[in-house]
Order: sequence, then structure tokens, then C-alpha cells
Amino acid sequence: MSKTEETFPSPFDIETPEGAEGWEELYPNYLLFSEDRRSSEEKFWFADTMHWPQPLAPFDVISAEYAIHALSQFNTRIFAIPTALGIDMRILNGYVYLSPVPVTDPAQIQHRLALFQDRSRYYFDNWDELYAKWKTKVVAEIEALTALEVPALPDIEEREVVTSAVGISTGFKLLESYDRIVQSVGTIWQYHFELLNLGYVAYLDLSMYLKQLFPDIEDQTITQLLSGVDVILFRPDEELKRLAELAHENHLDPLFFNRSSPDEILDELRTTEDGRAWIEELEGALHPWFNFCSGTGFHHTDRSWVDDLSVPFSALKGYLQLLESGQEIRRPLEEIRRKRDDLEERYRSLLLSDEEREQFDGKIALAKKVFPYIEEHNFYIEHWHHTIFWNKMRELGAVFASNGFFESEDDVFYLKRYEIHEALYDLYSSWAVGTEARGVTLWPAVVAKRRRILEALWEAQTPPALGTPPEDITEPFTIMLWGIVSESIANWLEVSSSGLSAGMAINGHAASPGKVEGVARVVLSVEELDDVEDGEIVVCPIIAPSWAPFFPRMAAVVTNVGGMMSHACILCREYQIPAVVGTGFATQIIQSGQRIRIDGSAGTVEILD
Repeated sequence: MSKTEETFPSPFDIETPEGAEGWEELYPNYLLFSEDRRSSEEKFWFADTMHWPQPLAPFDVISAEYAIHALSQFNTRIFAIPTALGIDMRILNGYVYLSPVPVTDPAQIQHRLALFQDRSRYYFDNWDELYAKWKTKVVAEIEALTALEVPALPDIEEREVVTSAVGISTGFKLLESYDRIVQSVGTIWQYHFELLNLGYVAYLDLSMYLKQLFPDIEDQTITQLLSGVDVILFRPDEELKRLAELAHENHLDPLFFNRSSPDEILDELRTTEDGRAWIEELEGALHPWFNFCSGTGFHHTDRSWVDDLSVPFSALKGYLQLLESGQEIRRPLEEIRRKRDDLEERYRSLLLSDEEREQFDGKIALAKKVFPYIEEHNFYIEHWHHTIFWNKMRELGAVFASNGFFESEDDVFYLKRYEIHEALYDLYSSWAVGTEARGVTLWPAVVAKRRRILEALWEAQTPPALGTPPEDITEPFTIMLWGIVSESIANWLEVSSSGLSAGMAINGHAASPGKVEGVARVVLSVEELDDVEDGEIVVCPIIAPSWAPFFPRMAAVVTNVGGMMSHACILCREYQIPAVVGTGFATQIIQSGQRIRIDGSAGTVEILD
């Protein structure tokens, strides 16, 4: 195999898309590939389009930095994962690229192993207690952020500032509010990875153990041993189903189909007693369950159900149609659990000794104990907390806009995190002194330029990987979450070397079993979910948990990214939707309207047209 076939493009050979010249100014210099670090950056990188499927707005980089660096510190400095340090991060043409950093020195691995065994054992032995404390900490942080005031700047302070001896101006409180917002998102990402790394380690350990015992066992079979979970990440969808059942029982269905917008539907519901009762149930579900973003939660553009009811109301209509036709809309949990238990007993019966069975039972039990956290943390942080986080930043943007810095509140996201400190102090200074701020003339032009650059970056495709692949991947997240393993790298290399062409075979991870043939529907954003027709196979970059209410329309799912423990995989398995994930290029190869055949057990996709 030639060198060009063994490697992906170098990050230093990727061209800037037309119209995006100067994109580097949108991001911190330490996150850019640079000639002075070229010798250490000519390595393997993969695009994390699972979490950041689109080019990052300048402020949105904060979500990537805090997430990746919190993940890394728990690997490297806290739990001392024996064979893995952290995950290196760069931004190229607006996209996040990651590179796992291995530990290769045998002596260092042994030293870290002793530390890891002691520290991980403490967490595993006290998991329930620690998880309960975790929830308390996280909810307290969410409530504190919710209560945080982002004050508008008054022309003259209220008299109470004098009579109550406050001693601090509103302008200074505005400075404090931004620091507190940034501190909150940083804190929440510290909490995010307190338990998550160990959750993946426990699952990876179970997977490796079962493959030693049963060399022919498939990854999909291992994941089925943990299926049938009932975690709060599914609660927003369950609330939506409950509301659909309530509307159907009270014969409110026509109101949802005779009006187009949520506001019109709600106005119509308010005219009847049953309708008003239904609205009360809706309002009771809004917090926290509708703090459920329609994307990954890592971009400020990922608005939540509570911000825009059009997405949940569209899904609600789908559930009402199913109920009207007499179909069941609840997940068949008991059936899933029965199949899981039968599968576990079948493999357990193959073991020959009490010692083997005891070890088998212990590893299965540990994986089941930690598995709920792998899903539940996503609701608390990426959905609930981040809904409030992005909206608090909009409140700050509104203060800037009211003082002439921006045209709209969302313009704040076109400034880098550190630039906001500078702009905010400029605003505070001008307010305190009574003079015009520099930002009034400076930032509108900067925002307009950066908006044009981002639009150009949106139009460009990003390669799934860069540089020379390593011989082995040892970092747990890279394997279990992102699905970066030797097989997926080989598939990407084959496509990269042969070029994209219609009709080519597509391979990925066997995510959720089942064979389906049907019409493809390429979905690149949540807004396009309304276009999905019953029985179509959805082809997308990645599936967000909030897409679950649209699953009844989908015959199957194909994604560009994702590993066996990604949210997309878990969702499809729990909702029994056949799926192939981690294909790398599916959305670039498949077109809406083509007939395709997927095998969710083999991880293959065929284009039939």
C-alpha cells in the first residue's frame, strides 16, 4: 500500500474555502495548527462532528475547550488511565479535530495502573452514593445559573443603591455576571467527566472480557446485554407521549391539526376547559423536561423545546396520528428486557466453572450499574444546563445590543470568549464615565465580517480524519463514543483513496440490528425532520436525543459518526430502530430519494439505485 493510501491529508495541506479567508481570527491561536508546532502536529486527527457538526462560532469554542480539557484531566491527572493521557484539540476551517494521546512506556503504564485500580475501585464501590451526590451538585449549579441576574445598565441607579448601602454599581454587577456564566459552564464540565470516564472504562472492560471468553461475540451483542434501560434522557419523549395520550383521550386531536403554529394551537386550546387543563400539564412538563435541545447542545444555535415549541409540537402531531390509528406509542420495555435477560442467561450457561460465572456476573453487574449515568448526564448538562447557559449569554448580548454594540443579542456569539471581557469592560467604562464606547463602532463591522466567514465555512466539507493513523487506539472515549477503531479508519482510508462516488459500498458500525430497504432521506438539521416521511431511512451526520419523537417515522438510521456507546447507537437500540453509524461519508455519498439497503447487524449500507 502506498503512503498516500496509508495516510489522510496533512492538516497543513487543507485549503481555506473560498470566501473564508482569515477564518483563523475567529479562534484562539493555541487551537490552530501552526508551523512552529508542525513536528508534533503531523499525527492522526479525527473530526468530532458528533458534538460539533458545524463550524464553531467564536464564542461557542468555550463548549469544546471545557469539554475536551475536562475529559483529558480525568484521564491524565485524576484517575490515571493506564494507557491513555488526554485528547489533543485543534480547530481547522471552523471544525473541531481531536487526537488521543497514548501512554507507551511500559513502566509508566504499570505506575498508572496501580493508581487507577485504587481510585477507580473507590468510585465503583461507592457508585450509588457518589452518583447521588453528583446529581445534587449539578442541580445546585443549574439552579444557581438560572437565578443569576444579568442586569441592564440604568441611566441613573435606583435610590436604594444609596439607602441600602449596597456599595457596588449595576455596571460592576454586569461584569460579575459574565464571569459567573463562564465559571458555571466550566464547573459543569468538571462535573460532567467526574463519573463518565469510569463509565466507559467499565463498559470497555466488559467488552474486552467477553471477547476473550467468546471470540466470536459481536459488539452489538455486548450492547444488547445492557439494553432496556429507563433513564431520564428518555423522559422528555415520555412526557411528550403522555401529553399526546392526554390530548387524544380528551378529543383534542383536531385542534393540533387545524392550526399551524404552536401559538395558534395554544390559543385554540385556551377556549375549552379540557384544552386549558392540557396546557396546565404542558406547563408542568416544561421545566425541566423541555430544556431539551434539538441539536447536540454544543452550539448556541441548538435551541431547546422550551425556546421553540415547533419541534415538540410537530412530533406531538406524529404521536396523535399513531394513536388515532390505534397504534402503541410507548417503548416495549418489558420485551426488550426479556430479550436482554435471555441473552445474558444464554452466555452465562456456556461458562464451565463457578469462578467464571462469578466473574461474569460481577462485570455485567458493574456495567449495568454505571450504564445509566452514560445517558443521564447528557440531559443534566448538554440539555438542561446548556439551555440556560446559552440563554444567559443572550441576556448579556441584549445588554450589548441595547447599548449599540450589536444589532441583535445573538451577535455576542461572534466574539471570542476573551474578547467579551474586553468589550464588556469597554461598555462598563463608557457607562461609568458617561462617554461613548469604542465598541459601538468596532464590533458591528467585526460581527458582519465573521458572519460572512462562517457562512463560507458552512458551505465546505471537512475530511473525517487527518494525518497518519496510529497502530492502536487505547483511549476509552475514542473507542466507545466516537467509534474510532482500526476498522473505521480503514473504511475511511479506502474512501479517501478511491474518492467519493455514487453507488459505492458504505461500511460503519453495526449499531442496532435489523435489515431494511427503503428510500433515503438526508437530514442535516433538526428543521429538516419535518420532511421525513413514514418508512424513510434517515441519513444524517449524527442523531440528537431530542430526535427520538420522530423515530416512528423512520425505518432505519445511518450516521456519519458515532461508536457503539454513542447516544445515537443507544437511542436506536432502545427504540428498536435498525442503524449503522460511523460511516464517515454517508451524507456526502447518499442523496435523498435514492433507494438504499442497510444491515444494522453487519454495519453495511448499499445504494440500490
